[in-house]
Amino acid sequence: MHAKDILIEGYGRIQEEVHAVVEGLDPDDLNARPADDANSISWLLWHLTRVQDDHIADAFGLDQVWLAQDWEKRFGLGLARHDTGYGHGSAEVAKVRVDSAGLLSGYHDAVHEQTLGALRSLAAKDLERVVDDNWDPPVTLGVRLVSVLSDDLQHVGQAAYVRGLLQSTAA
Repeated sequence: MHAKDILIEGYGRIQEEVHAVVEGLDPDDLNARPADDANSISWLLWHLTRVQDDHIADAFGLDQVWLAQDWEKRFGLGLARHDTGYGHGSAEVAKVRVDSAGLLSGYHDAVHEQTLGALRSLAAKDLERVVDDNWDPPVTLGVRLVSVLSDDLQHVGQAAYVRGLLQSTAA
């Protein structure tokens, strides 16, 4: 198995988990915050998808799906166009509300397709290319791809946990 195949598998797991988290949830569940300053499922899934969209587009010289396919307008969040959720406080988290699970999964699916296209184009030597020299050591494409994968898996796990909390209190 090649490195790109492992990455494709990993990013596929994120997509599967995003769909599993939102399955059967209504907007009240998606937007619920288990505590006043906690993140909602909507925010967690929007944020992980925005980060993937932003970082993959930047690393591969692509347009962000968020902007190119008008997802920003479909969500209508009232946040800055390039906002990914990084550093959000409680007030910004509260702005990320959706009317349906399909909006979250649809945006994620569109980003996933762009990610897969980028990953399929990889050659092993591409993983050594520096994509961010603002760090010491500079960040290579391989490191960036694993970083996004890790961050996304953590956030989708958090969303699954919030789902479990909501379901346990509803029973």
